[in-house]
Amino acid sequence: MSPVSNQTWRNWAGNQQVRPHRVATPRSAGEVAAAVRAAAEEGRTVRMTGTGHSFTGAAVAEGVMLRPSALTAVRSVDTATGLVTVEAGLPMHRLNRLLDEHGLALANMGDIQEQTVAGAIQTATHGTGRDAAGLVSQIAALELVLADGTTVTCSRDERPDLFDAARAGLGALGIVTAVTWRTVPAFRLRAREEPMKWDEVLARIDEFDEANEHFEFYWFPHTEGCLTKRNNRVEGPAEPLSKFRYWLDDQFLSNTVFGAINRLTHAVPATTPFVNGISAKALGARTYTDTSYKVFTSPRTVRFKEQEYAIPREELVPALREIRSLFARRDWRVSFPIEVRLLPPEDAWLSMAYGRRTAFIAVHVYNRDAHEDYFGGVEDVLTAVGGRPHWGKLHTRDAGYLEKTYPRFADFRALRDELDPDRRFANPYTRRVLGD
Repeated sequence: MSPVSNQTWRNWAGNQQVRPHRVATPRSAGEVAAAVRAAAEEGRTVRMTGTGHSFTGAAVAEGVMLRPSALTAVRSVDTATGLVTVEAGLPMHRLNRLLDEHGLALANMGDIQEQTVAGAIQTATHGTGRDAAGLVSQIAALELVLADGTTVTCSRDERPDLFDAARAGLGALGIVTAVTWRTVPAFRLRAREEPMKWDEVLARIDEFDEANEHFEFYWFPHTEGCLTKRNNRVEGPAEPLSKFRYWLDDQFLSNTVFGAINRLTHAVPATTPFVNGISAKALGARTYTDTSYKVFTSPRTVRFKEQEYAIPREELVPALREIRSLFARRDWRVSFPIEVRLLPPEDAWLSMAYGRRTAFIAVHVYNRDAHEDYFGGVEDVLTAVGGRPHWGKLHTRDAGYLEKTYPRFADFRALRDELDPDRRFANPYTRRVLGD
């Protein structure tokens, strides 16, 4: 491993940056272990940093930064059991194609597939689902390098406490070097996207939740307009969007035009309500059937900043109404829609959906716009009902708050004390959210 000095790292949104002391690209778990031991000898911290899709400082590496670009091997694919083991740096989009080639799939996933597999699980990336939970619930085993330089595996049968803690471990318990996925047979989803008014969506949320395997919706602030998305399994045949319709909707309108809209509203904020009204009215209904991951995921080229909170499912409608009321009382001009997703309970200790049916409310701003007042106002609403912030998305909470919202938080910290007493894997973000 050849170190690289004087290199500034920035995340995807551009709101986090760091100049690590040293950068290395390990090619195996053994080389990761050697890097951890070397960092310990120098008294430095060490973290592995993926593609930088976290908006928080979760990926910031002040001491030794390990890049996973050489840890992308596919170790095994067992189509009989559905168990697939890949190394930590494999991007999600490559995993999706690999699984599809073997007649397999992930049961559920988020709408971005640019992250590395380890980066996605360490911040508990989720998606939306009535029965199928997020990525951390689809893991069968993990391989990690611990702070003492040893390499271990964990699963429900082998070191189960470490498994439950490390699946969403923020990189604080060890460096993930390989993930074994519990996949399902490949399937197709029929996607139904339909514009709908605010009042109708809120009145029918329970109906949509119960009737669909995957339901989410977006509300365009300053308008009555929403876009609902319902995805359900079908036998086929595939009826994908035409190449032109995909280009028009998902690339030109959702990215090129939306980028221009955000540059306009950034320059002239007063135009935001008018522009959002046009955007909401321009939405058209569409229905198509395609391979699951092609329905779950979408391209995102307009850079933004995001905050997302997980709240008890029963608090969703009151929270949404309160957030909307803030737009009438605060001088907010927000061009990005607010996203709402749902998830069943999960059992990874630091999953945002741990132990309860969960609704996720995500708010965004253009990456060049100020976010503090808007995100802070929404955060006040959602923390008042026991909301848990997404680990990879902007928030202001610390360990004092989080220990009250996660039943196994003290257990996680105790395990961290045992495995990493010298805080070899710490950074400013983990010090804030987990405590020193």
